[in-house]
Amino acid sequence: MLAVDREQVRAFRIAAQELHRPHGDLAKLAVLRLGVQDAQQVSARPAIEARLDHDPGALAAESFADTLTAAGVTLAWSHRGAPHLHHAAELPAVAASMVPLNDADGLARLSWQRKDVALAGMPAVESLRTAAAAMREAVDATMTKGAASERVTKLLPEGLTRWCRGCQATHIHEQLMRLVTLRAGIRLEPDVSPATLTPVDGVRTDDPDPAACAEVVSRYLRMHGPAAAAEAAGFIGTTKTVAAGIWPVDLAEVEVDGKRAYLDPADLDALANPPEPDFVRLLPPSDPLLQARDRLTLVPDKANHKAIWRIIGNPGVVLADGEIVATWRAKAKGRKRVDITVSPLWTMRPTTRSDVEAEAARVAATRGFAEVAVSFG
Repeated sequence: MLAVDREQVRAFRIAAQELHRPHGDLAKLAVLRLGVQDAQQVSARPAIEARLDHDPGALAAESFADTLTAAGVTLAWSHRGAPHLHHAAELPAVAASMVPLNDADGLARLSWQRKDVALAGMPAVESLRTAAAAMREAVDATMTKGAASERVTKLLPEGLTRWCRGCQATHIHEQLMRLVTLRAGIRLEPDVSPATLTPVDGVRTDDPDPAACAEVVSRYLRMHGPAAAAEAAGFIGTTKTVAAGIWPVDLAEVEVDGKRAYLDPADLDALANPPEPDFVRLLPPSDPLLQARDRLTLVPDKANHKAIWRIIGNPGVVLADGEIVATWRAKAKGRKRVDITVSPLWTMRPTTRSDVEAEAARVAATRGFAEVAVSFG
């Protein structure tokens, strides 16, 4: 059995997720096979930029949607109901993986308790199926999320709606809407605010598909392995029991700092001898690297977790030589300049600071700013 430490695992994941910038082709990015989360419509651009060897200005705001379309990439609510970029051709498979395999799976994905089931008046799987049918009927053309919510709420039984304090209105349960939209044959328009929904052909499904769910686990292991069933379950938003039921066969067993984990056998050589991550990258909130559920592997000092993974308003992180060494936040100053504030988790070398400034200029260009000012807190 191959035995590795956390540093080796991080180096493997960094390489698997192409943070070495091995090419400049957006359509070929490995992380798109699992999905790239676009939190608050600000994280996808810098996540892509951190991995591409190209002119970062190509991802500037005014051209981002066109760039995605040209690469065959689109946006959908997928894993855990969060918006993710996916290859458009893979939306049917992603939609199939969104159909729960049983009520325990559905409950976990909805984050429902028994009282929620009682309020709905039907099991979780039936609630999701009912909402998906209503979404298909309601969203018959491109429309904003608000318009879609208003339409679908009128078609649903009362138990599947909730009073929303923020909206001061009763509408479809938020997570319920997010989990059924893609399986109803509806995607999101990328880089559009407010969130806008568009019907898409060939994606509708209501049938549980264990193979599609298992493929998500396999792809998680290719990006975030070695890992165990509980970690894959956390990424999907289901239970460890459900994940164990769709666990791929013939995985290689690996020891990570004395603990058992699993990996695709095809990746063993890459794990045994990963390239040195001798560079700096500014990764956005919800970057693919941060989506691994074994956070102690990424950040061994648990005291720093609260600075990185917050309940609301996560910062970006600075990756330097394979370690997460700082957090960062950006704030626009007019139309031409963005200020980036870096908060080190420990003392940074002068060479690391200069590399951070160079990467900050790329992040600024990605966001369409000609100037950037970097400060270290």
